[in-house]
Amino acid sequence: MAPEIVVGAVIVLGVVVVAVAIKEALDSYELRHAYPEEAGTSRGTKVSSREAEAQRKPKLKPEPAGQDWQPPVPPVPVDRTGRASCEPVPVPHAGEDAPHDECADKFPPNRYPGMDVLVGGVRFDALQVGVRVLWEIKTHRFDSYNDFIRRQEIAKELEQIEREQDAAAACGYGCVIGVSTQAHKDALLRANRFLNVVVTGCKR
Repeated sequence: MAPEIVVGAVIVLGVVVVAVAIKEALDSYELRHAYPEEAGTSRGTKVSSREAEAQRKPKLKPEPAGQDWQPPVPPVPVDRTGRASCEPVPVPHAGEDAPHDECADKFPPNRYPGMDVLVGGVRFDALQVGVRVLWEIKTHRFDSYNDFIRRQEIAKELEQIEREQDAAAACGYGCVIGVSTQAHKDALLRANRFLNVVVTGCKR
């Protein structure tokens, strides 16, 4: 074969080989971009840097408009007056004093037999049937106390009665103090003549 033909054939063959190599390189490049998870370690640093950048710059959520804000729901139901704690809530009698509890249930009479009632955050012995009147029942043997004990007892009772009257009045209820004897009633009225005191006659 003539030398010039051989040289031409080598050149053509070389061009073909180079062209095939270039095509393979291009195909490989496209595959790496189409499947970045298979790109290998050569692009690992760039991918990681882009992910880190995305984490450093999270997307900001738009602030809600003023008209979208809702006030919190009240934690407890309100009554018709709009106050949260004026609705009477029956609760078990506070002490294990059967004569006292029996008097509280029967004398007013109690709307919730066997139960005290919470109104305005204060515990009362009874809520009278049919009317908005709360009762505080006293069944102490007041007549048997000496003068010193009587004074101490009346002072303690007045503090309690003042809290009860304030709570009852704030919620639109009347408040009555039931005592067992006339002597107990007289002692309370001497201390505060504006109290509503009733003699129940309940015995211990």
